[in-house]
Amino acid sequence: MTWFSEHWLVLVLLLGYVAIMAWHAVIGKRGTHGLADYYIGGRRMGGIALGISFFATYSSTNSFVGFSGQAYTYGVPWLLLAPIIVVFSLVAWRWIAPRLRDMTESLDSITIPDFMGLRFQSVTARFAAALIVIFASLLYMTAVFKGAGTLLEAFLDVSYATAIVLVLVIVITYTAVGGFISVVKTDVVQGMIMVVAAVFLFFGTVRASGGIMSFFDVRELTEGSRLFSWNAAMQFPVLLGIIVAGTFKLVVEPRQLSRFYALEDRHAARTGMWTSTLAFLFVYAMLVPIGIYARNIFPTGITDTDTVVPRILAGGLVFHPAIGAFLVLAMIAAAMSSLDSVLLVVASTCERDVVSVIRKPKSEASALLATKAYVVLFAVATAVIALNPPGGIVTLTSFSGSLYAACFFPALVFGLYWNRGNGASVVASFVVGILTLLFWRELPFGEVVHPVFPGVLLSTVVFMLVAWTLPSDQPTPIE
Repeated sequence: MTWFSEHWLVLVLLLGYVAIMAWHAVIGKRGTHGLADYYIGGRRMGGIALGISFFATYSSTNSFVGFSGQAYTYGVPWLLLAPIIVVFSLVAWRWIAPRLRDMTESLDSITIPDFMGLRFQSVTARFAAALIVIFASLLYMTAVFKGAGTLLEAFLDVSYATAIVLVLVIVITYTAVGGFISVVKTDVVQGMIMVVAAVFLFFGTVRASGGIMSFFDVRELTEGSRLFSWNAAMQFPVLLGIIVAGTFKLVVEPRQLSRFYALEDRHAARTGMWTSTLAFLFVYAMLVPIGIYARNIFPTGITDTDTVVPRILAGGLVFHPAIGAFLVLAMIAAAMSSLDSVLLVVASTCERDVVSVIRKPKSEASALLATKAYVVLFAVATAVIALNPPGGIVTLTSFSGSLYAACFFPALVFGLYWNRGNGASVVASFVVGILTLLFWRELPFGEVVHPVFPGVLLSTVVFMLVAWTLPSDQPTPIE
């Protein structure tokens, strides 16, 4: 009873939130009549909803817990994340969304791997892309589970494993039942919650820190002046690479690109562009400085920056318990908004681009049922990995983003804008991108530049060389 009396408010808010998710699952199930509905909402969704969903899908606990706390050790250079993420949002919506939406409809594509396979007429490219999606998704979901688990462990005073199981059960239920329609409707609610939460979190932390100008007071703390140098925690090109790897995924990651598949037309793409980009600008301008302000609250003693925000929320030292409860709910919502999208992508990829390529399904109904089973399977597998994660939130997110950038950028961009290319060029770019990410740091100068930059450059060069060398008979991209 003592535990319940201390945490009843969070539990009530969480139950209300779960009720909304359950209702959206019912709505999603009613609107789902086939694979296209379950995977991409039947290509009939509006720009405002998808713009918010695009923002909410990216803005998981990786952002509210990982990115917000990272400036505690990375310092002022970490603030570049906010403008860079805005730029990539604009690039994705302006130059990727309209063409991808039209071309995938003409090819009858509903996943990124099958787009690459159909565009370049290569089963091998499709299968290889699917394996990359599955591996990178497991890494990313592990980071999200870690963020949500760390948060609930600190605030609800439950074990880390219990927190992981709680998140697992909720996200499996509405994702498996309602599919893409449920996910987007849920994302809209989650996105609005996150905008309000960012305001509360920023101004509450600033107030506890001593006010807006206390940002500069950090210079006077032990090792505080170091945080204001370009090489605060590492060589600046490496830090810039971490930021780019974590944000470039807006342009190339399947969970983000699936929103473009669902657009009803190009006008919706323009609406989505402004909705999403303004949300990123408003929210991330408040999130990324929090780690700096936290230095005035916790001058020393934090070695894992993933615990900065949970410490701010725990104990009622910074926020009134009611606001703290709302912020915890918001961050759980942030975790859900990413987990549901990634689960849907990895499950649909496994069924459509791996299993169905090897063994054709008996019917669309059986493929849909199998996809729902894969949602459960991958969620459970990732939760198990998250019990003993292989790295921190930013580390896992950065590597996942680097993998998508180095592997998918050439095939995606050239697939949309160039009438050359073939399966060999796609697979060659995958191999070079992966090898560069794995072995770049072994080179004498590998610690100076983050692997994502040479990874994207070399994979792009290889794609072009192979495309020019071997014949290509693909159709001209849609104008």
